[in-house]
Amino acid sequence: MAARLRKGTATLGQTGAGNRLLAALPPADFGLLAAHFQKISFEPEAVLVRSDDELDQVYFPHSGAIAFMLDMPDGQTVATTLVGREGALASLSVLGPSLSSVTAVARMAGTASLISAAKFRVAYARSAAIRNIVQVHTRSLLLQLQHVAACNALHTVDARMARWLLQLHDRVSEDLLPVTQEALSQLLGVRRTTVTLTMSKLRAAGAIRSDRRGFIEIDRAGLESITCDCYTLMQRRIDRMYDQELSAPQPALAP
Repeated sequence: MAARLRKGTATLGQTGAGNRLLAALPPADFGLLAAHFQKISFEPEAVLVRSDDELDQVYFPHSGAIAFMLDMPDGQTVATTLVGREGALASLSVLGPSLSSVTAVARMAGTASLISAAKFRVAYARSAAIRNIVQVHTRSLLLQLQHVAACNALHTVDARMARWLLQLHDRVSEDLLPVTQEALSQLLGVRRTTVTLTMSKLRAAGAIRSDRRGFIEIDRAGLESITCDCYTLMQRRIDRMYDQELSAPQPALAP
């Protein structure tokens, strides 16, 4: 596999920056995790978790974008959710040893803080603040799943592609997205020929300025004019949930 994960060491300050869940933790609660974190980097198309793998590690991304891909019996895959610095991967391992129902694939390169699921469960049991970030993030994933399911059933490929591109753009700082047509094909669950035709429509509408060598230069305002209401509604609800519930005071650590 060409895609790689690279591990390194991380200090307390390095791991806390960038991830919205970790940033919401009081220092003492964050300290329960910090001593066990490893800093990793991942490249595009890196597989962080495979379907039916045991969830033995928890990832807190600081950059990049990770898609949760559902593998179908006929070999096709389709994205169900997208996670970046606002979330986590495998946080539900706190419920006990379990197998992943999806394959988690990096769609854009990034970095993350990595902790073993066993150590994360110990910290989760001691900290109401850690339990709170897991609960908030789980609810945000469920909300995203509901919107993506409705969007896939009701809206055109053009609108859905614009939504995915906006979600990817939310997780980078530039208008040039390092994403291939093959990756978009998997995100949308459509053939490459459909992606090519849809890209042509978006380019003609001015929502995409260029598409070459695995990069797509976007015009955000143009994409927003093409996408359906799902994107704005979903992001508004998730942001409100995060703003209200991550800032709520939490009880002190359990002894």
